[in-house]
Amino acid sequence: MFTGESPDNYEQKCLCVLVLDVSGSMGGEPIRQLNQGLQEFHQEVTKDFLASQRLEVSIVTFGSSVKCIQDPALVGNFEMPTLSISGSTKLVDGVRLAADMVENRKEWYRNTGQNYFRPMIVLITDGEPDGDQDVKGLSTQIRQANDSKKFTFWALGVQGYNHQKLSQICPPNTPPLSLAGYKFSEFFKWLSNSIGIITKSAEGERLLLPPVSGWTQMEM
Repeated sequence: MFTGESPDNYEQKCLCVLVLDVSGSMGGEPIRQLNQGLQEFHQEVTKDFLASQRLEVSIVTFGSSVKCIQDPALVGNFEMPTLSISGSTKLVDGVRLAADMVENRKEWYRNTGQNYFRPMIVLITDGEPDGDQDVKGLSTQIRQANDSKKFTFWALGVQGYNHQKLSQICPPNTPPLSLAGYKFSEFFKWLSNSIGIITKSAEGERLLLPPVSGWTQMEM
C-alpha cells in the first residue's frame, strides 16, 4: 500500500484512523450528528496550521461490510465524506483493517524518511459486534499492540452500546468512554484539541490532554 506515494512535507506525522459504526441502529439522529461532528473536526484541524501539516486522517466504516472510505491523508487533501448506514455490525473486522493500515502507513513513513508520533485508532460504535466476530482475538491483538506501543486505542460508546463487550476489547488503561446523548461535536472538539497538543509535543514529553468533560458520562 501507498507504493510510489510521495510525502507532501517532512513534518513528523500523526496518524489517526477513525473506525466508525454505520450499522442500521446508527440511523436517524446518531448518523446525522456524527456527520456534523466529522465536518467540524475537519474544520478545527484545518485551522491549526501545525496540526494540519502533521495529522493524517483515515476513515474505516463498518456495517454489513467493512470499507476504507478515506486513505491516510493530510486534512487539506480531502473533503470529509458523508456517512450512510448499512446493516449489521462487523466491528472486529473494521478494527483489524485499521490496525493493518497503521502498520502499512508506519512502514511508508520509515521508507520515505518521515518521523511519526504513535498512531491512534478511534472506534465509535453504538452496538456490539455480530455474533460471528472474534472479540476475544481482537482484545488480545489490541492489548499486545498497546503494550508494545504500536498504537493508542480509544473507544467511544454511543447510546445503546454494550459497555461490557466494548470493555473486553479495550486495553485496561483506556476503558471505553460513554458519549452523553449525541454530543459528537463536543467529542471531536476534544479530539482536535488533543491532537493539537500531541502534534506540538517533543519526543518523550509527558502530555496532559484536555479534561474529558461535557460530552461523556460515567457508565457502571
